[in-house]
Amino acid sequence: MTADDLVTLRRDLHQRPEPAWREFYTTARIVDELESRLGDDLDQLFVGPEAIAGDHRLAVPDDAELTRWYEQAQESDVDAATLERLEGGYTGAVAVIERGEGPTVGLRVDIDGLPRPESEELSHKPAAAGFRSEHDGAMHACGHDAHATIGIGVLERIADDSDFAGTLKVFFQPAEEVVGGGKSMAESEYIQDVDSLLAMHIGLDHPTGEIVAGIDGFLAVSHLEAAFTGESAHAGGHPEQGRNAVQAMATAVQNLYAIPRHNDGKTRVNAGVVEGGSAANVIPDEARIVAEVRGETTELMEYMKHRAEQVLRSAAEMHDCEVSVETGAEAPSARSDDDLVSTVADVAGETAGVERVLERDELGGSEDATYLMRAVQERGGSACYVGVGTDHPGGHHTATFDVDEASIGHGIDVLAGAIERVSSEQR
Repeated sequence: MTADDLVTLRRDLHQRPEPAWREFYTTARIVDELESRLGDDLDQLFVGPEAIAGDHRLAVPDDAELTRWYEQAQESDVDAATLERLEGGYTGAVAVIERGEGPTVGLRVDIDGLPRPESEELSHKPAAAGFRSEHDGAMHACGHDAHATIGIGVLERIADDSDFAGTLKVFFQPAEEVVGGGKSMAESEYIQDVDSLLAMHIGLDHPTGEIVAGIDGFLAVSHLEAAFTGESAHAGGHPEQGRNAVQAMATAVQNLYAIPRHNDGKTRVNAGVVEGGSAANVIPDEARIVAEVRGETTELMEYMKHRAEQVLRSAAEMHDCEVSVETGAEAPSARSDDDLVSTVADVAGETAGVERVLERDELGGSEDATYLMRAVQERGGSACYVGVGTDHPGGHHTATFDVDEASIGHGIDVLAGAIERVSSEQR
């Protein structure tokens, strides 16, 4: 695969972003690319429900939303038979190269886009060059189009390496943006024999030519949805007959932010969605909060979750309302292992185009690659999360986010080189 091919692929994926569990075109395009590029060099390819433990999908959208995106993908030129395998939101793939005795190395790349519109300004390169998102209200605003491209490039590089011994598995993971897909791949059979796992992200405020060998600081996260139920009444005529669900919701929001922070490390809370009511003169009988809690460790996240649930139930009781609280997507914390960090740093230091190597940095956010990392580590293996710098106008998740396509080659060189180094050292 030439550099031009890689850019063409990345731009095609950028033009057709699909949010979590709706990556129908994306998965089918990846499958087509793998089959056409690698052919018999690809020993196994697991697609859709074969690639994930479907019972462990988190934050799956409703059937109507899945159907809308599936039908949109059907209008494209990807293989119809592959699309049928993905129906119902069972997206993603695992590609495997086997080359005899040696370690099993995994690489995890995520593939989903974000539900946000992309800039139409001509100063935004995808708009100026004609590969801006074709899907209204969706955008690759975090670089996952580049991640998928890097995953394919690494597979081709390893397939061409006659000295590679062992097995490479590349996990094309859906639904990272809602921390919804990592668990389904961590619970699959394919992670169970992985000795060393690399995960990666492009950008993260590091410039083109910079590599972070090991990223830490993953905050464990849990999403909560609270539905408050009261009783409606005329706000002017008989306010005493109502039970105000919005008042309960407002009390809960105020007190979520008042949860005491913990001495053991970072803790976070955010009420991201608050809604309810129907008219100024009606005591509202329904209201809703969608919130998240985070912690520097999984234990700290659990502390915040417990306190948040207490707040939600107490607020409902204070205003004579009922509340149902449901846990949505979750992800644990994790840490990159020293041995793999050293390997990546050594390889990056020898890679053309890499101008600076940082041993470690902190993410300061959440990522469900941690499910896969911990699954490998708990079985005695090593895991590492690698940062590949790219000059990105606009921050992650903004309308003007883009990647410097030169960094795609850097990512392939460093990750493939690290995989080859692990293979040679552990066989």
